[in-house]
Amino acid sequence: MSVLRKLSRFTFIVGLFFAGTGVIFAQSEQTVVAEVGGVKVTLSELEQEESAKLLAAHYQYYQAQSKALEDLIDKKLLEQKAKSENLTVDQLIDRDVKSKITDPTEDQMKVYYEGLETDQPYETVRDKILEKIRQLRTDKVRAAYVKELRAQTSVTIALAPPKAKVEVGEAQVLGPKSAKVVLVEFADYECPYCQRVAPDVKKLKDEYGDRIAFTYKDFPLPNHSRAEKAAEAARCASKQNKFWEFHDELFHSKELDVDQLKAQARALQLDSARFDKCLDSGEQATAVAKDKKEGLRLGISGTPSFFINGHYLSGALDYAGLREVIEQQLTTSASGAGGGK
Repeated sequence: MSVLRKLSRFTFIVGLFFAGTGVIFAQSEQTVVAEVGGVKVTLSELEQEESAKLLAAHYQYYQAQSKALEDLIDKKLLEQKAKSENLTVDQLIDRDVKSKITDPTEDQMKVYYEGLETDQPYETVRDKILEKIRQLRTDKVRAAYVKELRAQTSVTIALAPPKAKVEVGEAQVLGPKSAKVVLVEFADYECPYCQRVAPDVKKLKDEYGDRIAFTYKDFPLPNHSRAEKAAEAARCASKQNKFWEFHDELFHSKELDVDQLKAQARALQLDSARFDKCLDSGEQATAVAKDKKEGLRLGISGTPSFFINGHYLSGALDYAGLREVIEQQLTTSASGAGGGK
């Protein structure tokens, strides 16, 4: 998505707000959704008590909404551009997109044909191949054209991911308590996706400084045999005020065997005897389990999972996707529109 682009040849503001419940009806958190023996059940109570059952479903709906919204934004951008030049959208596409499409050569189509799993002779499917390649090329040029329009347009997206109440508790926090945005990450040191996104999270820390507080929570997955002990090791390092250094090193080195954990503690100049005793005794196992229990209560099933001011994000995330929601929350906070912490 494009968020807060300030080059203003046109201005298009999408004013769709997402209350964090996964629905688009005009319901507030205090909406009564049921009464049991005269006792009222509010939407907020439902979301909080049954989060484990609802959060993933809300997130799937949010992703569908986001995709639909992206398509709608593209449509509006094309309509605005066409109107500004007294053209129809079809005329605009013909002029600026289809006119740039060249047909593939016969050799190119034959190469494409060789990649197909078909028993039909080339001559039989030739026209279909030609049409398919034309469509692929058209889609590519159209996408680049719309991207260019976005670069010339201010697009503000207020559609936010679903929201849940996350207990920070005694988790490690990097940043001031007064930060406008709190990012909570549930992760697993052995998870390849967590390892992949770790440099992006660090980049966000460096970029936003005191405007954001970062919180890390352990969610070792059962199929990762070394994740549990790695989580304990980072907590042992925290007892010597080296949690974030150890955390960063684990994601960087990916060395998670017990002897490797101890070696990294020595490399960070920790008191090795104290660290080894903490790790070998399982002193931090209960704390790790507490984090995981919190994640399960929220409905987390995989890592990494992020909550940005309570707004849930999961899956194959990257710097751009996380930054987008951070910027949205900073803007919301600055405007006093709510939706922050």
